Amino acid sequence: MGSGYLVERVRLHERLYRLLIYIFLLAGSLVMLLPFLWMISTSLKPGNEVLAMPPRFIPSVFRWQNYVDAWNAAPFARYFLNSFFIAIVTTVGEVLCTVLAAYAFAKMDFFGKNVIFVAFLGTLMIPGEMLLVPNYITMTRLHWIDKYPALIVPWIVSVFGIFLLRQYFLTLPDDLWDAARIDGCGRFRFLWQIMVPLSRPGITTVALLKFIGTWNAFLWVLIMTNSPSMRTVPVGLSYFQTEAGTQYGPLMAASTLAILPILILFFFAQKQFVEAVARSGLKQ
Repeated sequence: MGSGYLVERVRLHERLYRLLIYIFLLAGSLVMLLPFLWMISTSLKPGNEVLAMPPRFIPSVFRWQNYVDAWNAAPFARYFLNSFFIAIVTTVGEVLCTVLAAYAFAKMDFFGKNVIFVAFLGTLMIPGEMLLVPNYITMTRLHWIDKYPALIVPWIVSVFGIFLLRQYFLTLPDDLWDAARIDGCGRFRFLWQIMVPLSRPGITTVALLKFIGTWNAFLWVLIMTNSPSMRTVPVGLSYFQTEAGTQYGPLMAASTLAILPILILFFFAQKQFVEAVARSGLKQ
């Protein structure tokens, strides 16, 4: 009787603990979702309700015309095309470069490997703003201003991506290479036929982070482009901020359209993303 009572007490405590955890996670989720919900709400509000006090979460009238106005206010079809093209090409280029570099640092021995890797990591401490002027001069001398190479080539290598994928490669046993070498497998074949398939979550994470970063890039695109035909969605959003004020309704509508591809991509890749982040920290 006493042992049964204790078992019930333990189960009750576990249920209460899980309930508290769920409540905490739910509250955190609501806090994270609130800005997105407010953005969608604002995108559907008439102009006189956007800055109304007290604020109204649900519009009195759903103004879908904001989305039409936002799409027609600037050449957003061209902006989306540029964003997709630049993000996809940059992501593919970074994945190829990152896989090769991360494999070399993780599974190959060569002179100065650790020193070079530490030097790579040291570049992460350099603020990107410090590189704007020298990079702009380089792009000017290459005659790449207002061209796609200026928006793609400087970003196909990511030190953070190399670090993340190297950590993931380190979790894979070296016995795989020994077995492959006995079967006559070379380094390049071993990388693409064994390491890459086993590292799919890590590679997916690198690709996801690069796609999001490229899609959201603003300052570099603004500096490197002169014509509207070369600009991307984040730069196009600045159209709604003028000297006369900000058009919050169309701006939030355009922002909602801009964030949809990222949300869809993350929902499809979230499992691989979580697995990669969890595994990449298991071995140093």
